[in-house]
Amino acid sequence: MAKDLDELLEEVESKFCRPDPLKRGVVERPSGRGGGFLSHDRNRAEAKDSLRSKETFKKEEDLDSLINEIFEEPNFDKKPFKLKSKSSGNTSVRASIQSLGKSCSPVYLGGSSAPPGIGTNASQRTCDHLRCIACDFWVVSYDDYMWDKSCDYLFFRNNMPEFHKLKTKLVKKKGTRAYACQCNWRTVEELTDLQREHQLRWVCGKH
Repeated sequence: MAKDLDELLEEVESKFCRPDPLKRGVVERPSGRGGGFLSHDRNRAEAKDSLRSKETFKKEEDLDSLINEIFEEPNFDKKPFKLKSKSSGNTSVRASIQSLGKSCSPVYLGGSSAPPGIGTNASQRTCDHLRCIACDFWVVSYDDYMWDKSCDYLFFRNNMPEFHKLKTKLVKKKGTRAYACQCNWRTVEELTDLQREHQLRWVCGKH
């Protein structure tokens, strides 16, 4: 009975448990009784280990791919911003900004009919940003007024630059312009180059 059982086991091992010699390249020999079952268990264990290592590798690969996607910079279309052109109305603003810091050359004084602005040889305008380098006061001017003959140094010293005090010495006269700082004063009717007025320490304070 025992002999028949051994023969039956060997037949089952040869058909189902032993690996194909052509695929493996070697012929495994059973080591004693029940060796075929041990070989079969070992093959199953190796197959499980191989499958487990493949799954682990795939998981690691998927994890690496996920990390790369997280840290990868988004591919945005980088289009340069275009500044919208301003309307032509800003031309005057730009011109006024560019004119800041310019001085009159030459510096003109004039009557009320002479237009104020930046004086040049081509554009004879009276400077309306005069400053005295002697008393360090801005020069005031009043159109269609002249200074009374009774004006003196102490009057301007005590009353500059309050108009309500200065007007006590102002006399109405059309076409003239009254100029004054704290130390000097002039009544001008015609366009005059400031360089001719040697007593005045007035300069263009820049526009």
